Amino acid sequence: MKHPSHFARVTPDKVAYRMARSGETMTYAELDARSNRNAHALRALGVGQGGNVALLFENRLDFLALAWACQRSGIFYTAINTHLAAAEIAYIVGDCDATVAIVSDTFAACLDDLAAACPTARFFVCGGASPPERDWKALAAGQPATPVADEAAGADLLYSSGTTGRPKGIVRRFEPRPIDTVIPALMSSLCETIGGMGPDTVLISPAPLYHAAPLRFAMMTAMLGGTALVTEKFDAEEVLQQIETWGVTHGQFVPTHFVRMLKLPEATRARYRHDTLRVVYHAAAPCPRDVKAAMIEWWGPILVEYYASSEANGVTLATSQEWQRFPGTVGRSLTGPIVIADEAGQELPPGEIGAVYFDSGVQFEYRNDPEKTAAAYLRPGCATFGDIGHVNEEGFLFLADRKAYMIISGGVNIYPQETEDLLVSHPAIEDVAVFGVPNEEMGEEVKAVVQLRAGIDGTPETAREIIAWCRARLSHYKVPRSIDFRSELPRTPTGKLLKRLLRDEYWAGRR
Repeated sequence: MKHPSHFARVTPDKVAYRMARSGETMTYAELDARSNRNAHALRALGVGQGGNVALLFENRLDFLALAWACQRSGIFYTAINTHLAAAEIAYIVGDCDATVAIVSDTFAACLDDLAAACPTARFFVCGGASPPERDWKALAAGQPATPVADEAAGADLLYSSGTTGRPKGIVRRFEPRPIDTVIPALMSSLCETIGGMGPDTVLISPAPLYHAAPLRFAMMTAMLGGTALVTEKFDAEEVLQQIETWGVTHGQFVPTHFVRMLKLPEATRARYRHDTLRVVYHAAAPCPRDVKAAMIEWWGPILVEYYASSEANGVTLATSQEWQRFPGTVGRSLTGPIVIADEAGQELPPGEIGAVYFDSGVQFEYRNDPEKTAAAYLRPGCATFGDIGHVNEEGFLFLADRKAYMIISGGVNIYPQETEDLLVSHPAIEDVAVFGVPNEEMGEEVKAVVQLRAGIDGTPETAREIIAWCRARLSHYKVPRSIDFRSELPRTPTGKLLKRLLRDEYWAGRR
């Protein structure tokens, strides 16, 4: 494991990052110079070791040059979701204690509002026409291309996507460590040891860099001397073309990407080669069994599924072969025992469903939220991400759903993920969300909100047909009692379903 500055010396002209659509590149020599200039600019603004910086960028090379500047100068960097409203962005800038916030020129129009809402942070625009006092590129251009004198390893400080509430950040405490330190450390084994990534790696990760997995895989690729393709926006056919064009060896996807690629016409899928692929990681959301099986049949047994989170206190991993032995598993733990516990905190035996905890010994805190921190722990060093599931006798984990989305109907616990996984395989359905809605007699009943494929009408007859199709394949109490149709479901760009936004509509005024 090396730092990109090493590759800037030994392979300066090699491409570290390439924009997949435009072809724009940044070599290791350019990455080294740009990250050094950015680091000096941050020091000039008073951001020292252990300081915090906020970054608001769509996928582009400027963002990566800034992330590496923070990484090599001991700074915590918070990448912000570009789809958030100004008030939500301001909340994160303030909550992460950023003293400097840098945004792309795409967001220049809202800069005054953000600056007014966050008076403790200095705001700059990277690119475009900017006032001199806010022009980041002009500030950085006048700085040295050599390292700052007090280099140290910085790290990302990311916020959740807010699928069950307000985004939360993880507290990170600064320790002066060499710049080739991998944070979190588990990324080293996931990429290098398990994935075989190295200088010949060409990675594609068609998701926004403000999320943990895309960002960390992009950073790890440069620490291993490879080349990462940065996709401007996910398009199912375009990704297949990019895999063939650039000879992609490794991919990092989410199940929504798989679903959309599989629903391309067979002739389209057959048009592109994928034989350069060696390892395809996927995570971020449970993958429906039929979807996973179809991807393995198409691309071969090269899929590696992992289950982890920004808290970095636990991770499981399942190879394709392990998944084929135990369909539906997200793997075995790499970081300590998995504990399944009931509502009272009592440990449950294999096969019984409860809250999933990692007994890894790793401690974390949610920023400015001691109650949420305390609720995550079963005991010191044994914490949960908020999911429920069970383990089998061999220690393989199976997820049921987020605890917050469990439906209790007539005293029976229903886990909507199973129903969603079935419905997404229906030929008429593009996307689906299943959750509980009020029922006077039963407390809750199962509701499905469906996005149909293009050209299919959301009629009462279509709803009845889908319910009948589901009833023929699933226990009756798991079948939706009703279906509503939407033109699009709310998902983050990494594929996480914002189910609470839908569910809250049906529970408004009820609790």
